[in-house]
Amino acid sequence: MGSAIKINPNGFREYDARWVYEKDIDLGGITNLGKGLGTQVVRKTNRSNPRVVVGHDYRSYSEEIKLALIKGLASTGCFVEDIGLCLSPTVYFAQFNLNSDAIAMVTASHNENGWTGVKMGIEKGLTHAPEQMQELKKITLNEDFIDGNGSKKEIKNFKEVYMKHLINNNKLNKKIKAVVACGNGTAGIFAPRILNEIGCEVIELDCNLDFSFPKYNPNPEDLKMLKAISKCVKENNADIGFGFDGDGDRVGVIDNNGNEIFSDKIGLLIARNLSNKFKSSKFIVDVKSTCLFENDLILSKNDCKTTYWKTGHSHIKRKVNSTKALAGFEKSGHFFFNNPLGFGYDDGINSAIQVCHLIDAQNKKMNKIIDELPKTYQSPTMAPFCKDEEKYEVIDLIVKKIEKLKKDKSSIDGLNIQKILTVNGIRFTLSDGSWGLIRASSNKPSLVVVVESPSSDKRKNKIFKFIDNLLQETGKVGEYDQKI
Repeated sequence: MGSAIKINPNGFREYDARWVYEKDIDLGGITNLGKGLGTQVVRKTNRSNPRVVVGHDYRSYSEEIKLALIKGLASTGCFVEDIGLCLSPTVYFAQFNLNSDAIAMVTASHNENGWTGVKMGIEKGLTHAPEQMQELKKITLNEDFIDGNGSKKEIKNFKEVYMKHLINNNKLNKKIKAVVACGNGTAGIFAPRILNEIGCEVIELDCNLDFSFPKYNPNPEDLKMLKAISKCVKENNADIGFGFDGDGDRVGVIDNNGNEIFSDKIGLLIARNLSNKFKSSKFIVDVKSTCLFENDLILSKNDCKTTYWKTGHSHIKRKVNSTKALAGFEKSGHFFFNNPLGFGYDDGINSAIQVCHLIDAQNKKMNKIIDELPKTYQSPTMAPFCKDEEKYEVIDLIVKKIEKLKKDKSSIDGLNIQKILTVNGIRFTLSDGSWGLIRASSNKPSLVVVVESPSSDKRKNKIFKFIDNLLQETGKVGEYDQKI
């Protein structure tokens, strides 16, 4: 590879690509990524001039990165249709609306400033899975590119088409007072207006676009963002608070008392609400999600089944698609609504709309709706540092240790390990339903740890201590981003 082009191979993640711009990738590297993706699209679709929809988020450098990407795509023969500044779901929607062959969205989602990345997809409504990412990595790093004659055109005002699609068919019967927080990310130009037009009274919080993210990263799992929404909900006596991430595919929810509702519990409430109308449906949730889906009485009564699957928007999206599930819910706030509620991809604003429908359908406040769920004690998602090149080995080691503990009938806080799920890292469940998860992060040099107990806060903490001890023994795990 020529010395002029910089592209760190580690930037190719499980289901998207992310780099620190200029440190790990330069514009030449981005153009090569465009050539790699273009080559992949041409081969996959068997067309010499496939149509690719491209958009970008509001970071200061996203537009120049998008232009470098387009240059690469066009050089392989792709006809690029640029919809401009938008959210990831706007690009996903555009693939259906404009009937294009592929999509590429320039965004690093909620990663800190300095990061850039691309979310891409060829099959409608789906983003690249690990196999496609590996193939893209190989094509790009080996510079195995196709030459072609492509072009670029701008699609003006596509965001109006996207907004109208969400506003129509979603009108509410009663006025819902909603705090809409965007952390100065791109959702600021979409979410307040859409929610206002379906019938919410919107209170805006940090909805003006500012790519320096002056207050906190637009990330609905970030405690700083959640606290700010909570304060605003209480001050304004709002019915609900919504927090959107940087590229608008996720949402975090705060109830009318200012308490955070973990997204998996919101998912369960939405699933319950939908199950009344769509009986015998399937739901998909990720391995970080609450144990309550397993034995929920309302879902059982409506003959609905839930499957736990790999964390990651691409994995859940594909599982929703392949099993024809009605919806999928990820603990991180990615929700996927399939026919007839959506096209199967994750859209934070559509998720917020479904929460509004849930409140609209019931004659009670959000905190009362939540109180109807059995109580569990949940940890936030915790991410201890672990090098990219070591994290998968660490997980293999932990899986072996926990499998041995189960075999030896060793106990944790006096309880045996009843079952183990290893579709993604390891999730072990104790005899009272308490569980712990340890997996490798797919987009950062870290592990992911989540714990939940239906029994007590004390047990939750004991399970975390057990996991933390296992991790410390490896000698390869560093500081946590947050811990209980």
